[in-house]
Amino acid sequence: MTEQHEDEIVHRTLETERDEPLVQVAEIVADFKEVDADTLDSAYRKVDHLLDNVFSDPPSPDAQVQITFSYEGYRITVEQNGEAKFVKATE
Repeated sequence: MTEQHEDEIVHRTLETERDEPLVQVAEIVADFKEVDADTLDSAYRKVDHLLDNVFSDPPSPDAQVQITFSYEGYRITVEQNGEAKFVKATE
């Protein structure tokens, strides 16, 4: 099991009302990598429209839905309230 230190975990809040939340994820990852988001692989190939559906028709808060996926070297967890955690994958 690999240990992750808190300084390797970055927390962000996605705007749940904004269209295309995966674009926000790509923008955040691009910022980490200091590249233009257009140069990254399409996040939609990874998780399709899952975040769109969670934010546009959210389940009950009691459900505490989380979506976790890998993208561009990061393990990303997004909660239904827009809280997101980005963990750099170890090599």
